[in-house]
Amino acid sequence: MKPSQALAAHREAVLQFAQRFRAANPRVFGSVLYGEDSENSDLDLLVDPLPGATLFDLGGLQVELEALLGVSVDLLTPGDLPRKFRDRVLAEARPV
Repeated sequence: MKPSQALAAHREAVLQFAQRFRAANPRVFGSVLYGEDSENSDLDLLVDPLPGATLFDLGGLQVELEALLGVSVDLLTPGDLPRKFRDRVLAEARPV
């Protein structure tokens, strides 16, 4: 299954998982955003960690999303993005 299809089928659960793992504002970027994903693509998600969030929260969210969606998830925060293209990704990313 393509990541875009998996996301469409489980959008509400993705939003709930983000809240449970202390993350807000989940956004899609990369191949899914551009409609260029394939069955071999991963899902690029950007989240804002909430106060008190730890790496365990973000790692747990990634693991849970991969299990739910059945696709590889690349979960990043704005600070994880390389400066070289951070502004562009932040401007283009769209809410889940």
